[in-house]
Amino acid sequence: MFNSYRLTYRYTIIDRSKLEFGLGFTAKIRDAVISLESSDMSSVKTNVGFVPILNFRLLWKVDDKFGLLLDGDALAAPQGRAEDVLVAASYRISENLGIRAGYRLLEGGADNDEVYNFALFHYASVGLSLSF
Repeated sequence: MFNSYRLTYRYTIIDRSKLEFGLGFTAKIRDAVISLESSDMSSVKTNVGFVPILNFRLLWKVDDKFGLLLDGDALAAPQGRAEDVLVAASYRISENLGIRAGYRLLEGGADNDEVYNFALFHYASVGLSLSF
């Protein structure tokens, strides 16, 4: 089992009519449980910890309605790594409403004296954005 909670601060460095780019920091709290069980033995390792991650967002506005988005959190260290990256097409339905669809990669894990555990997930992503 693996749960994670994130809080992100991102600063927009470039904010032009056709291009937006921002960099930031994500504070991730991960809650991990690794368990193995057989008919006569079982073992459980639990761990809660803080993971600092770099955040980025790049939006290329092809025209007034359509755009391409690269958005994610990623960082690697000797103890492990974490990546959560989205590549998507976006479409503005109105000034306050947008939709997007794309591909998302989620990967990460730990490599230390106690644990070697990595997971990799690929999936389609659909989103709705509402701004005021």
